[in-house]
Amino acid sequence: MTTKLERIAEKARQEPTLRFTSLAHHITKDRLWKCLQHIPKQSAPGIDGITQEEASKDFANWSAEMLRAVHRKGYKPHAVNRVWIPKPGKAEKRPLGVPCIADRALQRSTAEVLNAIYEQDFLDCSFGGRPGRGQHHALATLNEIISGKKVSWVLEADLKHFFGSLDHQWMMTFVEHRIGDPRIVRLIQRWLKAGVMEDGEFYASKEGTPQGGSISVLLSNIYLHYVLDLWFEKAVKPRLKGEAYLIRYIDDFIVCFQYRADANRFHEALKKRLHKFKLELEPDKTRLIEFGRFASRQAKAQGKKKPETLYFLGFTHFCTRNRKGNFMVGRKTEKKRLRRSIGKIQTTLRLIRHWPIPEQVEKINQMLRGHYNYYGMAGNLKSLYKVYQATDKYWHKMLCSRNRKGYVTWERYAQIKSWFPIVRPRISIPYKELKLYVIL
Repeated sequence: MTTKLERIAEKARQEPTLRFTSLAHHITKDRLWKCLQHIPKQSAPGIDGITQEEASKDFANWSAEMLRAVHRKGYKPHAVNRVWIPKPGKAEKRPLGVPCIADRALQRSTAEVLNAIYEQDFLDCSFGGRPGRGQHHALATLNEIISGKKVSWVLEADLKHFFGSLDHQWMMTFVEHRIGDPRIVRLIQRWLKAGVMEDGEFYASKEGTPQGGSISVLLSNIYLHYVLDLWFEKAVKPRLKGEAYLIRYIDDFIVCFQYRADANRFHEALKKRLHKFKLELEPDKTRLIEFGRFASRQAKAQGKKKPETLYFLGFTHFCTRNRKGNFMVGRKTEKKRLRRSIGKIQTTLRLIRHWPIPEQVEKINQMLRGHYNYYGMAGNLKSLYKVYQATDKYWHKMLCSRNRKGYVTWERYAQIKSWFPIVRPRISIPYKELKLYVIL
């Protein structure tokens, strides 16, 4: 963060109700250029067809005019190119908005400036789309809360069609609590109303914000900061009999309770609260379960073999005990995510089977490292080995299928692997480092 943004952050921290009326001048040509270079070169272009490399070459021409338009409140962003991508493990698809490259750079620049303010306002229960925070922080915090706090019930929740349901009027009301610069306000309004292009047809945006732009994540966090986070901390928790904790990652959130009565009351109040702001829960992904240090005992009393499991951020969380017999939260890769990861690697192996072996191994290891880096949390080594073993077995199959007489014996395959080894599973966040990711 630059010195100027640090001063803005300090001012926001000291005066929580201050409205910032002069921010647009912080969106400079230098900031715009740096944000443009953060966009991957292989990124898909927007409806104007301009790639990242082309935008970089012509930066001097379009950037000056863009900034002038922003300052005179005349900037009009292009419509977002809407594409439909499959939902992992499902037949249905979800929309993804692809802004133009120049718009993406401007959105990122604006988000950097606004983050200096909102990072002082956002609560510790929010993890998604924030600097210095990620899924591992949310998972480690959830682990710490369930293991160390008085938690017996967990509400697992997801918002239905969240990005497409954000109410523009409420959104601008929330933004204007802190932002009084008419140029920034107009810019956000224009992004919300930019519309989408799909198969050559233009569709006006009456609600929601397209997934895909840098500003969308920030706006979603602002929206839920007021709708959910602040409401939970200021209005809900003081009225509960026991302890309660919220962990939110964008539109996925977990709420932990000490008492079931509190959980039920909150669930009903949450539905009304969300309805007021044009949101609703996804019924299939929202459920209240008994989970925690006493869940195993209660499950046995009810004739169940074990307590229910919890699903959050690609992991299945379950109640177990450590070697000393003490309660702990276990975790493993969610079955759908496991199948998806293996399927993705197998698809890639089919496509690259005729590549030179060193290049194949480089690609395989790249994919495996990415998987290990995310899913390599303490206690999940067994799931990592499932991916490794499936990859190992399928690669042998693909090597055998390179030609009709190309069967590779296991001895020969072992020799190939000794020359070009596949990276073995490793835990990226062991137990001793898990607490370093906790934010409470």
